[in-house]
Amino acid sequence: MANSLQDQLLKAGIINKQKAGKVNAEKRKKIKQSRQTKTNDVDENKQAVQQTQSAKAEKDRQLNQQRQQQLEQKAIHAQIRQLIISNRQPQDDSESAYNFSDNNIVKKIHIAASLRGQISEGQLAIVKLDEKYEVVPAIVARKISERNKNFVIVLNESSNSSDISENDTYADYQIPDDLMW
Repeated sequence: MANSLQDQLLKAGIINKQKAGKVNAEKRKKIKQSRQTKTNDVDENKQAVQQTQSAKAEKDRQLNQQRQQQLEQKAIHAQIRQLIISNRQPQDDSESAYNFSDNNIVKKIHIAASLRGQISEGQLAIVKLDEKYEVVPAIVARKISERNKNFVIVLNESSNSSDISENDTYADYQIPDDLMW
């Protein structure tokens, strides 16, 4: 009973030795070819694995770059917040209001009259911290503007009397100090 199917067929006389030899030869050729193509399959598999690994590495690199940018933005925001908090000027609710524009909306901040003049002259600036507006020195506002311009709302450039044009017809007229717009 341990005879192979081929041996049983030979004993029964259904096939002869020549046919059995051809079948064995074909079987050996198939095995040999499969060994040769197996190395090609292995190479193709290696290439596919390498491609997926390189694609994953590229995706990971992009994600890391995005995370790094987010961390940098958080660090810049923290620096700006620290600059504003450490350099803000005291606000007085009882004094006059200073009107300014933020995204085409007129806003109002209550400050002392002396601060109002300094804002107009460009010595102080108005910056936005979260949903509040703060008054800081112009130097600090310029530092904030270098990091992110969206935080600086009002920063007037200081004007010198030498900047007045020679053709200005109203140069001889003084603007009253108590003029409110």
